[in-house]
Amino acid sequence: MQPLIPNMVYHIFNHANGFENTFRSDNNFRFFLEKYRHHISPVAETYAYCLMPNHFHIVVRIRQREIIEKIIEVRSSSNNGSNFAKVQNFGKVVDDEVVNNEVTNEKVIDDKTIELFLSKQFANLFSSYTQSFNKVFNRRGSLFLKAFKRIPITNKQYFLNSIVYTHRNPVHHGFCTHFSEWQYSSYNEIIDERSDIVEFEKLLKMFDDKNNFIDLHENKLLDLPFANDNDI
Repeated sequence: MQPLIPNMVYHIFNHANGFENTFRSDNNFRFFLEKYRHHISPVAETYAYCLMPNHFHIVVRIRQREIIEKIIEVRSSSNNGSNFAKVQNFGKVVDDEVVNNEVTNEKVIDDKTIELFLSKQFANLFSSYTQSFNKVFNRRGSLFLKAFKRIPITNKQYFLNSIVYTHRNPVHHGFCTHFSEWQYSSYNEIIDERSDIVEFEKLLKMFDDKNNFIDLHENKLLDLPFANDNDI
């Protein structure tokens, strides 16, 4: 399986383990995003997300290696709330600023440890959400597929396509007739330029401007290898 590597952009998606829905109510969607902010935002910048009843898509960039190393160091040496809050704040700071002011460029943690830590962050997201979901709906067992899919994004065109595909996915699966109607994606947050999850300013620059962002979504820019795969 493709490892998660610092400073790499990925299209990540996961599906329900079986035929039941992973999100059954508004509270489920909101709670997942709350857990996402807690577990993923410190280690990755998010450029797009879309949650649907039985699966989700996100586009992220794993933060710089120095940031990940610092988080691992702080977490391994902290047992109190103040240090934990310090770690959480890394997800809200521009990477370059943290690197220049708080960490060095030396490789202090090996690659395998970093890969395992990053994968564990996603495992913790799925596990914490599942535990709550199982308690609410009186069920047992896993909820998501254990091996979540991740595709490295290595050029701008593929990045733009992944963003558009993520936001248009509810239309692709028949959950709505227009992607702007789906309230559990980042599309409207980006249009409104108000989000505590998505890096909308950086994203809109990648699309050149907001008008082009809208136009490319309306024009169905979907040059992806899995664009017709009903499983996602």
